[in-house]
Amino acid sequence: SVVQVRQISTQPPNMWKAVVTAAAAFALLLCRSNTLDNGLARTPPMGWLAWERFRCNVDCVDDPYNCISERLFMQMADRLAEDGWKELGYEYINIDDCWMSMDRDEEGKLYANKTRFPNGIKHLADYVHSKGLKLGIYLDFGTHTCGGYPGSIKYLQKDAETIADWGVDMLKMDGCYANVSDMSWGYPDMEMYMNKTGRPILFSCSWPAYAGGIKVNYTVLGKYCNMWRNYDDIQDSWDSVTHIIDWFGDNQNILGPAAGPGHWNDPDMLIVGDYSLSYEESKAQMAMWAILAAPLFMSNDLRSISEEARSILMNKDVIKINQDSLGMPGYRMIKGDNKIETWVRPIVAVKPTYYAVAFLNRREDGMPYNYTLTLGSLNFTYGMGYEVVDVFDNHRYGHFGLDTALTVSIVPNGVVLVQAYPSK
Repeated sequence: SVVQVRQISTQPPNMWKAVVTAAAAFALLLCRSNTLDNGLARTPPMGWLAWERFRCNVDCVDDPYNCISERLFMQMADRLAEDGWKELGYEYINIDDCWMSMDRDEEGKLYANKTRFPNGIKHLADYVHSKGLKLGIYLDFGTHTCGGYPGSIKYLQKDAETIADWGVDMLKMDGCYANVSDMSWGYPDMEMYMNKTGRPILFSCSWPAYAGGIKVNYTVLGKYCNMWRNYDDIQDSWDSVTHIIDWFGDNQNILGPAAGPGHWNDPDMLIVGDYSLSYEESKAQMAMWAILAAPLFMSNDLRSISEEARSILMNKDVIKINQDSLGMPGYRMIKGDNKIETWVRPIVAVKPTYYAVAFLNRREDGMPYNYTLTLGSLNFTYGMGYEVVDVFDNHRYGHFGLDTALTVSIVPNGVVLVQAYPSK
């Protein structure tokens, strides 16, 4: 018999059917009208970002291997280029805070700390480009960066021209030491100045995170930003990951329609390969970021990453879900009293629709949980049924009609991620 669960999704079933039916037209409309038209980020961007793992470590005397420096970013570029990451789509090497000198030069221009970046950012950009990769950099809209380095609020045009001259390919603009009310003109102005340089620069905005996450006009935001941070910084813990997942689920009616080709919600970095997450929790974060159509920016040490973590981050089938051209984020369809959540994402813009489904176990009772439901309860509609295959281990569950019970076994703090293909 089918387990009965209390469905409390904030996405009503009839609305979900309408969204799926109109998904391709919806994505196309967003591409034409609400998207920053710089041709970038047609699928969620992928790469490596320093912050979560290396923070603002500027001690290159006692910790030269891990400090924020030219050496660190060159070594990570080498790993992306030589260890198979680039071929999977991980193409950005992103500097975060603490790369600058503490003042500007006599012309008012930013410049890198001369001890830690002795050859400057242009040299680093040239090196990254020589590896077939792209360089991202960090600025702050306010008077200072979060780490206390020079801010950009009075220098937007100059800073846009400077990073373009260096050959930067992506900008993350933070919002420390700024008035939220000023962000409604500041971020659009920065995009305008970058556009005037003639260099395509992917623009990651932190505006929504400082404005309360859902208290911004996402239609306006999508005209200026390719991606945006909505919520708190991720930390190296499972609690941090689940808090982010919960927030996205609780606010999915606002966040879901805001995302699509050229403009993405960013739940923050992948911490797979760091210290805290177990193997199963790491799989769960990767799966959920794929369902959310999230940018995939690893923040780990690629020089020493474990084979287990590498296998998760390099899973081609999970990446394929994340990079689906339809660009429609998944939704939490079921949040049950049994602490099992079911998230569904349409993954191919054809009919009948394909789906990715994540079953997320929020239980902590020490044993796998057998969860049973029907595909019809998820509002799948293809009458001939679906072939269901596990994405991580390629286990074939079989062919299921809309009313046939499907049972999955999910470990605590783990996920089962499947694809459901229309099949006769």
